Amino acid sequence: MEEGTETRTVLFADIAKSSHLYEVLGDGDAQRLITEIIEKLSSIAKANAGEVIKTIGDEVMCTFPTADRAVVAATAMHEAMTDFVPSCAPKGFTSPNLYVGMHHGRVIRESGDVFGDAVNVASRMVSMAKPRQILTTEQTVSRLSPEHQDYAECVDKTVLKGKSGTVEIYEIIWERQDLTVMVDSLMDSQVLRFRLELTFGDQRLELDQTSPSATLGRQTHNDLVVEDSRVSRTHCRVEYRRGSFVLTDVSSNGTYVVDGQGKAVKLRREEIMLVGKGTIYLGRKPESNPEDAIQYEIHN
Repeated sequence: MEEGTETRTVLFADIAKSSHLYEVLGDGDAQRLITEIIEKLSSIAKANAGEVIKTIGDEVMCTFPTADRAVVAATAMHEAMTDFVPSCAPKGFTSPNLYVGMHHGRVIRESGDVFGDAVNVASRMVSMAKPRQILTTEQTVSRLSPEHQDYAECVDKTVLKGKSGTVEIYEIIWERQDLTVMVDSLMDSQVLRFRLELTFGDQRLELDQTSPSATLGRQTHNDLVVEDSRVSRTHCRVEYRRGSFVLTDVSSNGTYVVDGQGKAVKLRREEIMLVGKGTIYLGRKPESNPEDAIQYEIHN
C-alpha cells in the first residue's frame, strides 16, 4: 500500500505467558511452536481483510479497514486457540491463551510499517489485557456496528500517556454470545464495591478496579489454576463491573456458586453477581469435598 496517513483499526495479539513455554519445552521447541501459532494468527488476520504489519517474538501486529473486521478477527484468534495444536507440539500440549488489544484511529504508513497515536493506544490496550480478553477504547466501540457494540462493556477508566483526560476502556465479551443474566432478589438488592478475594489451597487472588478481571480453569495460563479433569481449560471468568463482581461460566460442566446463606446456583454459560462471601465449585456439585472448592469474599 502507498505511504501516507490513513484511518485503520490497529490490533495487537500476544501469546499469554509465553515464557512458560520456554521453561517447559526449551528454547528451540518453544520458538518453533510460537512461530507456528503466530502464523496461525496471521492467517486469521488476512482472512478477515487484515494486513499483518509485523511480528515481534510472541506478538503479531496487524491493521484492519474497520473496527468490525478487527473484532471478528480477534474473536476468531481466541477461538482458534481452543482447539489449535501446532504440528511441533508435544503430546498432551494445550495451546496458550492470548492477550488482544486494539484501537481505531489515524496511522502513518512508512516503509511497510505504521506509526502514530492509534498504534500507541492499541499497544497500551494489549498490555492491559488479561488472558482471553479483547480490550479496546470508547473511540473504537463508537465505530462498531450495533451488533458488535452489544458485546462491548466499559470495564475501566484510565489516563494514557500522551492523551489528555481519562480514556474509557472497553472489553469485547466474545465468550458470552448466548449467555443470559442470572441475578436473584438477594443479589440484586446489594451493591458490591472495592475488593474481591479468591482462595484455593495456597493460591490467592485479588480483584479490584485496578485489576478488574481474572480467569479460572485447568490451564496453567489462568490466573487461578484448578487441576481437575472436570474443570475446563478456561472454566470461568470473574470481572469487576461498576462496583460489582460478576462470575461468568464458559465451561462444559458448569459452575456452582454457593452464597453465605447456603443457597446454590448452577451456571451453564450464564453469569451471576457475587455477593458477600461463599464458595465456587468448578465442574462439580456443592456436595463435593469443600477442599476442592474456591472460597470467595468481598471486602470493603
